[in-house]
Amino acid sequence: MGGRRLARRDRRQSDWRSLDESDVRIRPGRGSRPRSKRRPAHADAVPAMVVAVDRGRWRCAVNSDPDRIVTAMRARELGRTPIVVGDRVGLVGDVSGKPDTLARMVRVEPRTSVLRRTADDTDPYERVVVANAEQLLIVTSLADPEPRTGFLDRCLVACYTGGLDPVLCLTKADLASPDPLLDSYADLRVPAVVTRHDEDSTALRETLRDRVSALVGHSGVGKSTLVNRVVPGADLAIGEVSAVGKGRHTSVSAVALPLPDGGWVIDTPGVRSFGLAHVTPDEVVAAFPEFAEAAEECPPHCGHLGGDEDPDCALDDVVASGAARASRLASLRRLLISRTGAEV
Repeated sequence: MGGRRLARRDRRQSDWRSLDESDVRIRPGRGSRPRSKRRPAHADAVPAMVVAVDRGRWRCAVNSDPDRIVTAMRARELGRTPIVVGDRVGLVGDVSGKPDTLARMVRVEPRTSVLRRTADDTDPYERVVVANAEQLLIVTSLADPEPRTGFLDRCLVACYTGGLDPVLCLTKADLASPDPLLDSYADLRVPAVVTRHDEDSTALRETLRDRVSALVGHSGVGKSTLVNRVVPGADLAIGEVSAVGKGRHTSVSAVALPLPDGGWVIDTPGVRSFGLAHVTPDEVVAAFPEFAEAAEECPPHCGHLGGDEDPDCALDDVVASGAARASRLASLRRLLISRTGAEV
């Protein structure tokens, strides 16, 4: 009996001696799988434009088609990447747009323009309001309330530094003449659209046609009236968008609405302040070609304001040489002063 057990033991040991590492299968423990930094390429991702954001859900127009709206969530690999209205994204998963379906955003394309602001001029945290808009319509009323040139100037700075084309949109021309305000911005060569409460504006529709346009303005200047005029059923569309966040009021966030003749208008919430803490003087000057090169000759930390503030500013030499008008430099410096929050 004992001899048979010894024989079996010797046979097993003999079998073990004949094995090598290729014959051994080791079951890995839980969590031992090596991590990889490689992520899926998602070559099959469908392009889309974000049209609304609320509470961790994004409404996206597949291929920028307003008739193909999909609700999506952010993929884990995007981490905390900020995604705002106007962003171009890649979607995977269920992109049918049927009720109770959810796609996944796996990619955010590089932005061509950014509308940014801070809460005030001391807040270092910049907020991206809209991405990839081609132009910004700065809406202001000519009366009731009176136009705020400081706000207009700050929005112009945001356009110049963010890559958007600015357009002045002056409302309530039936109450006051637009000429004085237009004259004060003539040297900046900013296009303008003038509207009346009692008339439809063909010029406004042509300005918006086939472009992605953002609208910004104080409460009460008539921005919502303009949106309702150019987008039939805008109130209904905004109400449908609010379902993204289960009923939160949509006036606190931007929303993109399709135009009947092509293009998109992005309605932003009314703002009380437009902080520019993230903007440097050199970034503003860069938007003025006749002064940009001379600004490189200025002393370090020059604010380009001239006078006692910056007595050695080289921008004055450009005017002295006749390469630029003094009124043009005055307009530039007005923008620079508005960036600091001081009264102009």
